[in-house]
Amino acid sequence: MTKKTDQVLLDKLADAARTGGISRRSFMNYAAAAGLTASAATGLWGTAAKAQPQRGGTFRWGVHDGNTGDTHDPGTYVTRQMIFLAHTHRSYLTMISPDNSLGPDLAMSWEATPDARQWTFELNPDATFHSGKSVTSQDVIDSLNHHRGDASTSAAKALLTDVEEITANGDNAVVITMARGNADLPWLMTDYHFAICPSNGDGTIDWQSGDGSGPYAIESGDFGTQWALNRHDGWHGEGAYFDRVEMIILNDPNARQTALVTGDVNCVSLIELKTLSLLQRNPDIKVDNIPSGGAITLPMHCDTAPFDDVNVRNALKLAMNRDEIIEKISFGAATKGNDFHLSPVQPYWPDDIPQREYDPDQAKSLLKKAGHENLSVNLSVADSVYTGAVDMCVLYAEQAKAAGININVVREPNDGYYSDVWLKKPFCAVSWGARPTPDVMFTLAYKDDAAWNESMWDNERFNELLLKAKGELDQDLRAEMYREMCMLMRNDGGTLIPFFNNWVYARGKGVERHEEVAASWSCDGARAASRWWFA
Repeated sequence: MTKKTDQVLLDKLADAARTGGISRRSFMNYAAAAGLTASAATGLWGTAAKAQPQRGGTFRWGVHDGNTGDTHDPGTYVTRQMIFLAHTHRSYLTMISPDNSLGPDLAMSWEATPDARQWTFELNPDATFHSGKSVTSQDVIDSLNHHRGDASTSAAKALLTDVEEITANGDNAVVITMARGNADLPWLMTDYHFAICPSNGDGTIDWQSGDGSGPYAIESGDFGTQWALNRHDGWHGEGAYFDRVEMIILNDPNARQTALVTGDVNCVSLIELKTLSLLQRNPDIKVDNIPSGGAITLPMHCDTAPFDDVNVRNALKLAMNRDEIIEKISFGAATKGNDFHLSPVQPYWPDDIPQREYDPDQAKSLLKKAGHENLSVNLSVADSVYTGAVDMCVLYAEQAKAAGININVVREPNDGYYSDVWLKKPFCAVSWGARPTPDVMFTLAYKDDAAWNESMWDNERFNELLLKAKGELDQDLRAEMYREMCMLMRNDGGTLIPFFNNWVYARGKGVERHEEVAASWSCDGARAASRWWFA
């Protein structure tokens, strides 16, 4: 048996031990066959078996970024409170697995026609809503149509513009027909807006009640405060090890951190990076520091002066020293941005595009060309955007002075930030979660008519390439298109991207998880409640 084969076998054995799929006696026998000594096999068994999921207990989850104005309407999902709650009490057709691959949720399988224009999703016949009703194809059709049509106000409307028709093939199969091929459609169904709600029978959905088919059912709660949920016995998937979940909204970083240290919560969704090393020395706390495609952006409204001048936009991009910001604000837990919304951990990342560096002299030259010497602008930010977000903007303002730019940092209230500031104020700080493919991200935030086109950017060539790339099945050609789109974002777009932030969150004593965690959102792709357990 080769060394490589030995390791493959040992990895499978360890996974079986973690999930309870093998007895200790069988484990020891197979480990010996793989070449381990008895003492080494005993140690491996102890480590792996310790991580075996256990049922029971109340998981108290301290979550940042929650507002009193949040709602159960999937079309309005935007804050972490709504996203985390949705992944706890509702289901989706597909999901991002802990290894960041695409996995099943309500859909057990899916297949497409050769041109990728028509997709069929087979639904799990055992899935039920918390109210007791079975999940059927009509629920899926009406839930997706909630984001379509002229009357829809959903933020995800732009993602479904190519959908021509959604039909049922019996009670447990849904057929989605597209105007053009879309190889990413199953990935698209993981977008957090596309939660499946009960159909009202008239083409609309019941989102108001909070009914869902996810691993936990809502018992009580209020937006911006807290939620109490109990395990859904009809949950169709794996996990849901806790008996009960309490989600507590803790927007204040000090309160959040204190609650974790004192044991008032078992997990927090975001920690203060300046205390990262201190928490890592605490034997009762486990810090997860996960690279991601989540980004911090500073969008400038391209239809509003002075940001309507590309020279001004690029001057502001050149006036930021990203290396210093990553060192002093992110404490190294980030990847430097290059002003296009694609990170090194995501597919199609173009590694040959020159990195934009801090160059205040060139920024001055561009401002002179634009007739905006001694530029003065306001930059809105709130603590809830990102740990250290306000400090980041203050540091940026100091850096920009060398380019003759005066940035007035406006500290906005946490509550209502994404409803009152984002998309309304012409220059602000924003936190984006990762999206599974470039098409999803670009369609959501950079397409000319997207509801979340946060920089109000309209580039004809970019929009043309976006449509072509969506249905291109030749991966090399598709990569070339995405590279050109990234160049357009970098050189013409209105979004400054300081960095792609790691998800840095922490667990208290006794909270266990599998070795791999999803990088789409913090806390295991926002699914900590259903994937983790108490030792």
